[in-house]
Amino acid sequence: MELNEYLYFLRRAFDGMIGALEELGDELANTVPPLAGANSPFAVAYHCTGVADYWIGHIIAGRPVDRDRASEFTAVGTVTDLKSAVDPLFDRLRDDLRGVDAQAAPRNVPPASFEGPDRPLSCAGVQLHVLEELAQHHGQVQITRDVLLNGAVR
Repeated sequence: MELNEYLYFLRRAFDGMIGALEELGDELANTVPPLAGANSPFAVAYHCTGVADYWIGHIIAGRPVDRDRASEFTAVGTVTDLKSAVDPLFDRLRDDLRGVDAQAAPRNVPPASFEGPDRPLSCAGVQLHVLEELAQHHGQVQITRDVLLNGAVR
């Protein structure tokens, strides 16, 4: 998997989420829609920073990552906060993935509680999982933006 091309698609997902948050503004971006089990768009986008950092940084590269997955879903912040976290994240991801053998086993195995794929993955498989999660959550943020902009708030 070509590194710059892969990171391009991850960045498109993040940029799309950030764009949706900008449309909402900080208050609505932190609003949970009135749907069972829903999260605010900010929390979902913030969760994605945790997904990418953990799965690529820790699982593939073996870098220590201090992650509290449960708190990601209740995170509150500004669009500026999220934007300022994404650039350094991409610097770390680029370093983590530089020279990785896509077919090799990752350095760490994720805990079963992290709800990842239910089979062992190569480094390429982990990268695909991150792309899968970011694409899924990008769509979730867009739909939640539409719900919130149409006045369906708690």
